[in-house]
Amino acid sequence: MLARLEEGWVYGGMLAGLLLLLLSPLLTAGWDSASVMLFLTLPIYMLHQYEEHDADRFRQFVNNELGGGHELLSRRAVFWINILGVWVLLAAALWLAREVSSGWAAIGAWLLLINALVHVLPGIALRRYNPGLATAIVLFVPLGIALLAATPATWGEQLISLVLIIGLHTGIVAIARRNLPGPV
Repeated sequence: MLARLEEGWVYGGMLAGLLLLLLSPLLTAGWDSASVMLFLTLPIYMLHQYEEHDADRFRQFVNNELGGGHELLSRRAVFWINILGVWVLLAAALWLAREVSSGWAAIGAWLLLINALVHVLPGIALRRYNPGLATAIVLFVPLGIALLAATPATWGEQLISLVLIIGLHTGIVAIARRNLPGPV
């Protein structure tokens, strides 16, 4: 059963993202703007994940473009990176923002903005599209900037949020580098 989830998670996520967007006015009524935008980060991210991972496009792009045809990212790795590093992380950020301090909405803002950079910079360097680039530009950049502007985060919350997201992306690079072929 896990293998089927690893292969098809993105399709359920896309449908869940659309449903969450439709329900968001009901679910977020009375919330402050930072919390509402943080909530919207998850369904927007799920739509981005569909562009990115439909037909296994991102994994194949990474493996072919960066790995020269070697498997740097497995389907299992992609599944866990996205479920834990996006869905669970954003759920935890929402809990923190609603129950501890709305400044923790910065986690969502930095997740959007750093991921947008991860798509835009290779797009510029390679001078071509990469899976996820369109939604990163059209959705992540404006929502990330608006969320960052609306978040009343302390310097500490901003710094911890930024370090957390950079650490997450560094971990993904470490997973991929571990699978690079090299001298034995």
